[in-house]
Amino acid sequence: MSVETPVFSLSEQELEQMERKFADIRKLAQGREKELFGVFDGPLTAEETWALKFLYVHMPLNDLADYDGTFFLTHVRQALAIRKQVPWGDRVPDYLFLHFVLPVRVNTENLEDFRDVIYAELGPRTAGLSMAEAILEANYWCHEKATYIGSDLRTLSPIGMIRNARGRCGEESTLAVAALRSIGIPARQCYTPRWAHCDDNHAWVEAWADGKWHYIGACEPEARLDQGWFSGPARRAMLVHTRVPATYTGPEEITVKSGPYAELNLLANYAPTRTIAVEVRETDGTPAVGAKVQFQLYNYAELFPLAELITDEHGEVRFTTGYGDLIVRAVRDGAWGQRKIRIADGDRFEVVLSKAVGEQPVDSEDFELVPPPELDGPESEPLPAEKLQRHEERVAEGAALRRAYEETFLTEEDAKRLAAQLGLPADRVWKVLEPARGNGREIAAFLEERVPEYGEWPLLLLESLREKDLTDTMRETLTDHLTGSLPWKDSYDRELFVTYVMCPRVLFEMITPYRTALQSQFTEAEIEAYQADPSRLVQFLNEGWKVHMGPGNLRGKAGPLGTFQLRIADQGALDILFVSLCRSLGIPARLHPNELKPQYYAAGIWVDAAIGSVPEEQAADADVRTGQLVLRREADGETDAPNASYMENFTIARLENGFYKTLLYPHGKSDVYDTAFDVEPGDYRITSGVRLKDGTVLGRLTYFRVAEQEQTEVTLTFPAPSRHIPVYGSPDPKTPLWKADGTEITLGALCQGPRGAMIAWLEPEREPSKHLLRETGELAETFDALGIPVVFVLGREEDSPAPAIPEAAAGLPNRAVFAGDPSHRALRRFTDAGIRLGSGGFPHLFVLDPEGNVRYVQSGYKPGSGKEALQILSDL
Repeated sequence: MSVETPVFSLSEQELEQMERKFADIRKLAQGREKELFGVFDGPLTAEETWALKFLYVHMPLNDLADYDGTFFLTHVRQALAIRKQVPWGDRVPDYLFLHFVLPVRVNTENLEDFRDVIYAELGPRTAGLSMAEAILEANYWCHEKATYIGSDLRTLSPIGMIRNARGRCGEESTLAVAALRSIGIPARQCYTPRWAHCDDNHAWVEAWADGKWHYIGACEPEARLDQGWFSGPARRAMLVHTRVPATYTGPEEITVKSGPYAELNLLANYAPTRTIAVEVRETDGTPAVGAKVQFQLYNYAELFPLAELITDEHGEVRFTTGYGDLIVRAVRDGAWGQRKIRIADGDRFEVVLSKAVGEQPVDSEDFELVPPPELDGPESEPLPAEKLQRHEERVAEGAALRRAYEETFLTEEDAKRLAAQLGLPADRVWKVLEPARGNGREIAAFLEERVPEYGEWPLLLLESLREKDLTDTMRETLTDHLTGSLPWKDSYDRELFVTYVMCPRVLFEMITPYRTALQSQFTEAEIEAYQADPSRLVQFLNEGWKVHMGPGNLRGKAGPLGTFQLRIADQGALDILFVSLCRSLGIPARLHPNELKPQYYAAGIWVDAAIGSVPEEQAADADVRTGQLVLRREADGETDAPNASYMENFTIARLENGFYKTLLYPHGKSDVYDTAFDVEPGDYRITSGVRLKDGTVLGRLTYFRVAEQEQTEVTLTFPAPSRHIPVYGSPDPKTPLWKADGTEITLGALCQGPRGAMIAWLEPEREPSKHLLRETGELAETFDALGIPVVFVLGREEDSPAPAIPEAAAGLPNRAVFAGDPSHRALRRFTDAGIRLGSGGFPHLFVLDPEGNVRYVQSGYKPGSGKEALQILSDL
């Protein structure tokens, strides 16, 4: 094959390989040939041609479905132009430019034209800086635009984040990576999929400057690189990874390479590591070649697979991880084996496939998983006072700029005026305008335009969406779903119609205006036929669409219209297409709330739709009736069990193809006893656990089987940890603090209560402190019932003692107060009393008993620490 003169320092062999892969992609995406590949018929330079081909070769299926070639060419041209304009453009090697600057996608976000928008603001601010200084400046800019808040799993785009001014860590880091790439700096999003020492995960950013990768906390600027509140937790991680186009040939270890992407294992940048080998054997000792091996840890009350690897010709996989405990499960050809391993015990482990798939243990078994130990980080040189002060000023300035933008959002008074104008209930209008935030005027304009003609229906459509949808769904899209669904408004009762016909939200895909376009693909007679028998729509998709599985984190993200045009999809996107097609044709449809299987509504019941790659036996059993699972409490007085809470201390999982798949019930669901769960027949496992203060998990696996149309009763049990509550020290109750009005009060007076008190020193702009504030708000009812004082202390370096109440202070317990502690003098009284603070930094959380003794200490990031503190107070 003949190719042009090599560009981007790629050899002719590499260019030829890319050309072959590009031909494969073109064949795969022939359903959208003109939209995707017509751009190559126009005038392109050699750089533009190969950069565009590079993007296509590494493009997930959902991008081929949802975006056009002109969109990607715009990004290519912007990236190439910016590379020539920034002072470090010629210092970034081509292979880093291709893999960490050129790519449009960062995470699972909706793609938008962000480069020029961001460069217009950030380019001038970084023009005279070094690369390291530009990285810091970019993070100050991100902090001005957005801050942390927990949210659902759909990832906002960078522009969506700027409009919303807040998002979860995965969205903050998506914005930060996009910002850095927009000024020509290589950047990548880093994830710990799940922490080992607490129930959560986290994402941050690595950026490349003059030959070295550095890390930053996205939208959480520091005065220097390689610093962040998560540094300590990262030293206890069992995996930190990033996704990169699969042709990357850098020095980092590749954990998984699948299709267009590879996962790089970056854990060694943060924590002590060991590379282990796991040998999988058949019962006769022969190597189990091609076995799937999962490395699992306990998080959110399930055994979560950090990584899944395939054994080589020797029946072996290798994995670099931290010095904690894992459970290894291996499956191949109808057999499985499982064992717990402690990484500190060695670097070679064996798993024997001694059980048949479908065969599970009986009764229950207990386990203990210990996370890596807490380690002190390297000592950093203290920053000059002047530099530190300027940094703190810039953080405050950034927060003020963001708040000024938020003050432009529509207010409750605006909602009342709009409601009065349209004759709608004011409280309902405010409930859709308030979460819309920077998109509020778009939502208001939709109501203004459509309510006069359609009455209450536009408001009902908005109420059917998730809060995040209101932040980035535009009028065109809303109008399409309103007018495209109303012909069937009288065919069903209102709740069924609004929830399962009118509502466009299916899973975590971006909502797009697809309804009218899909309807145009069918005649009236065809639509009537599908309504009469929706199973014909199942047959239509199964005969016309192919299933092609892409990278796991990007599955099920393609929009329905793109999938319809492409005629090839992963299973998740095909399921979404089916539900969207049904709703577009006036047929109620959904993904099952716990199983996520596509279903349509017919003759008063939900019917499973066997779409795509559903196993033959499952398709044959589509009409199998469910069984019922009833959870029972342990007998009173038998054990001091915690209150059951789904995905906090227990989960239910069904055995499928040798691995357990967790059922999706609401996080924190506690009304679980003596109520029948409708579940499919099969083998199940309950995972329950108690996490100790050091992060160790005492877990229990309870096995059982559910038969069709039968009720199975299972007692939900928990391991019983020691209830000894130590005394860590006794701070002086006369320690002075200051109330919000600037008057002095003592520690003892603030923390006086018959059951003790909770007190925490915060950095309110940081994510760990925001976690604690949110958790405390979620537990407000219990704190109030027990009458427990809650004190949040805000340290100030200046002499002004009065605390500034943080933004995230809503919904706290009735007895929650904020106090000031200038220069953290009161906090030092705790250490003077011999109470050792952890190395994790803020927040510093303490539980005091009624006598003022400290009975619990937790420093730094640990989701669930508020609940732990409440448990200690309850025990006291």
